[in-house]
Amino acid sequence: MATTIITPDDLEQFKWDLLTDIKELLDKKQDKPLPPQEVKKWIKSHQVQRLLGISPGTLQNLRINGTMPYSKIGGILFYDKQVIEQMLEDNMRNQSL
Repeated sequence: MATTIITPDDLEQFKWDLLTDIKELLDKKQDKPLPPQEVKKWIKSHQVQRLLGISPGTLQNLRINGTMPYSKIGGILFYDKQVIEQMLEDNMRNQSL
């Protein structure tokens, strides 16, 4: 069985070949367009609270008085994000500023 002797020059060449291959792979990955972020139509109560900066009680009051439409499946409440954004637009004050 023959032995192969690896010299420092061989290791240096291997390093440069490896770095070149990695750079090519990274360039190919960067050329691909990023997938569009998933836009959720329906969001849960805790997400609405975070979005609007309100407490669970305030959200409940908005549901009870009919201000905030929702859907209930099982025990989970869902809100249409577009409806919430439209409500914010419709209730904007001091638009002339």
